[in-house]
Amino acid sequence: MIAIITGDIINSEGHKASEWIDVLKKQFSKWGETPSDWEIYRGDEFQLKIAPKKALWAALQIKAVVKSIKDLDVRMAIGVGSESFKGSSVSESNGTAHQRSGRTFETLKEEKLNLAIATGNKKEDQSLNLMIKLALDFMDEWTSVSAEIIAIVLAHPKTSQQDIAEQLSIQQSAVSQRQKRARLDLVLQLLEYYPQTVKRMKP
Repeated sequence: MIAIITGDIINSEGHKASEWIDVLKKQFSKWGETPSDWEIYRGDEFQLKIAPKKALWAALQIKAVVKSIKDLDVRMAIGVGSESFKGSSVSESNGTAHQRSGRTFETLKEEKLNLAIATGNKKEDQSLNLMIKLALDFMDEWTSVSAEIIAIVLAHPKTSQQDIAEQLSIQQSAVSQRQKRARLDLVLQLLEYYPQTVKRMKP
């Protein structure tokens, strides 16, 4: 079983690619090699192959990293399932994970959603997507400074507020305020819940 994340950058036309593409490549390179594990294509679209239990965490990490750049956001669909054909690149490969990710991605704009998941289990999908939808209510509103802190915490969960403050040259109280504003507690609760659902998923 694998997970495929299909996405695109929102508002990319208002920014130079150099503002975000290296940030995205650096993030993706932590999870594998291009083009077998990830690809950026057609200017601002991308695909990433990752372990199912890490899929939601990776998607939120991508969102936080992209939203750290002012006025940018990202739209993503996670497909969980099998890979029945392995091509020379992630976009040339196929299987239920690829199909679910692609089909879900096509519906996002119409539904005005920036993140959704398809696992093939209708009941699990319904619960997870409701939670994600509620979380997007505040995640879509992250400011670039809040997103920057979320990105640090997701990348290094054991980093203290004081360490983050020193890294960003701000007060520890400012870190605390930004974490509260970004609803970090709810983000972490969602990420804690998600892997339990993966165990019940079938290819």
